[in-house]
Amino acid sequence: MISKFSVEYIIHPQHNKRVDTHRTDDPVELEDFLMQLLISGARIVAIKHEGIERDQAQSTQMLRVAAERIASSLLADSLGLDAAAVKHRFGFAA
Repeated sequence: MISKFSVEYIIHPQHNKRVDTHRTDDPVELEDFLMQLLISGARIVAIKHEGIERDQAQSTQMLRVAAERIASSLLADSLGLDAAAVKHRFGFAA
């Protein structure tokens, strides 16, 4: 059975060419995994839904949400703000 979502990625792309795949049926877990890839500097090769690669607009939206969650968390931690204050000041949902 095919997983609902899969991400193909390369860890340490400057030293490695091997493509790994993470599979999940949970969209929240996928978003968390994308956040970890962005933080670690991994190269994201493809984001797939039910075995079909998502188009650029869909992938961009998923990555934008993950990046906004990272930025929101960093701002909240660094400035000692709660989620509502981060949203009000910076426009990022927490």
